[in-house]
Amino acid sequence: MHKHKKNHIMCRVLHGAVVLITELCEHNPGTLDQFRKAVPELVQIMKGLVTSSYSPEHNVAGISDPFLQVRILRLLRILGHNNDTASDAMNDLLAQVATNTDSSKTAGSAVLYETVLTIMDINSESGLRVLAVNILGRFLLNNDRNIRYISMTSLQKIVQTDHNAVQRHRGTIVDCLKDQDTSVKRRALELSLALVSAVNIRSMMKELLIFLSTCPPELRSHTTSGIFNAAERYSPSKRWHIDTILHVLTTAGGDVRDETVPNLIQLITTASELHCYTVHKLYRALVKDISQQSLVQVACWCIGEYGDLLLKGECEEIEPVQVTEDDVLDALETVLQSHMSSPATRGFALTATMKLSTRITDNVDRIRSIVSIYGSCIDLELQQRAVEYNALFKKYDHMRAAVLERMPVMDKNSPGHTNGDTSGEIKEPDPSKPKPVEAGLLSEPASQCYETYLFQINAVHLNFLLIKESWTKNVSWFPQKYKAEMQKRCVYVHVVLTETVYEKNGLSLKIQCDKQTETEVTVTLIGSNSAQNDITNFTLQAAVPKVCTCSTFKLSPVLAYTSSRYSFQQPSGHRSQHSHCSQILFLQ
Repeated sequence: MHKHKKNHIMCRVLHGAVVLITELCEHNPGTLDQFRKAVPELVQIMKGLVTSSYSPEHNVAGISDPFLQVRILRLLRILGHNNDTASDAMNDLLAQVATNTDSSKTAGSAVLYETVLTIMDINSESGLRVLAVNILGRFLLNNDRNIRYISMTSLQKIVQTDHNAVQRHRGTIVDCLKDQDTSVKRRALELSLALVSAVNIRSMMKELLIFLSTCPPELRSHTTSGIFNAAERYSPSKRWHIDTILHVLTTAGGDVRDETVPNLIQLITTASELHCYTVHKLYRALVKDISQQSLVQVACWCIGEYGDLLLKGECEEIEPVQVTEDDVLDALETVLQSHMSSPATRGFALTATMKLSTRITDNVDRIRSIVSIYGSCIDLELQQRAVEYNALFKKYDHMRAAVLERMPVMDKNSPGHTNGDTSGEIKEPDPSKPKPVEAGLLSEPASQCYETYLFQINAVHLNFLLIKESWTKNVSWFPQKYKAEMQKRCVYVHVVLTETVYEKNGLSLKIQCDKQTETEVTVTLIGSNSAQNDITNFTLQAAVPKVCTCSTFKLSPVLAYTSSRYSFQQPSGHRSQHSHCSQILFLQ
């Protein structure tokens, strides 16, 4: 009895000493070098706990004093972090603990888990790290959900550094997607997405799509985002990429991010050889189900752009189905009239209907009728579109084919493509990133420079100017309570539109639009330099749609012209200098 009591006291003292040293090392890193000298003694104590019954009265489920073992392993992890000498001294011990500890009991699992954390945090050998990953893989088969959860949490932390070792347990990880516990499913999903690579993209995507059809609602958004990112990064072909996204939209179209629609449209435009296949597949999906708004929007866009390919009925990639003009218009009208369609979706459907007016031959009058109906729609956005399209049918019918021609291939970095940012704002460059300085940009060789800036005149501004007469005619019949809003809009189109497009580092640029005649709009760029130095190499370039032509630039005397470049001069004694450059746009 006396010997057992002595061992008990020694065990408690040792436990307290280890805890004290651990706290000192965590709060005072300067003591690490001093305590690293004790690593060999800690290793010997730990070996005694593993190989013999060091203190039988503290034996838990066959593990000798697991509390002390966990404490010693935690201290060894701190002492071995970023230190080769200490790490080498404990490598053999960690391998011994990992192979001799029984993981069937909770106490043994606790010791093994702490061993894995220690192996991963010190400068351990590669073989030892593989052994640690295999231990976590065994944990995934444990019946205890808590053990499975902490195992996947640990694997998530090391999957980037030990990717191949974790890949060996991919099947077990995927099986965890079927777990009843939502927390375990979430961890399994995150880990599965991290394991996707170019080699296993097809098999992993198959499992993820199966999971998407049955996963809890709170995980759908995360699942769709992960699938989209993986498909974009590792897609083996554009057709596979499109099919995968369409599958997601069909299954969980209401849970995708807002940028999914423009991103998919951009992908479709770049795959010109798949336009026929895509429009046929989307048309079938649209006829089958119009509840998934994102899918309906993409389908309407494709039908509007490639409706002529749909009507031809010739497609090598998919079984052709004979579709008539009435069938297509019926499908779009169903979308327009459905209570499930959002205002944005109706806008897609109305635009698609209008675009078909240049792609079909026998039902143009029906399209004109559909468009005119929505000229009195209570939704102002939809009504504006309808009024503009009516103007194209009547006053500007000669321009309709040019205005409604197919969209060109969209570049991901083009203006208007958010690529995940739905704010719609133009972001300023990151000040932390160095910018290239153009020689001669400023007369002062300082660190300040003006980056190249691309701006666009909002097309809605010009649309308001062009349809002023049509809009005004349609106000008379409008309900009284909405007339005030309509009158505001009518006043708006009569004023000169001015918008600041750039203002930084003393340089201010404004765009001013003013309608001169029925077919003439003056667009004026107003520049103001309030900086201390002259701005040189100021280049102005303009591009307009096909329906417009440009006249020669009209330059004010203040703006110097040299080799197609314009300079803002800073006269002495003046704080700010304004320059104007106007351009006339003529309608064809």
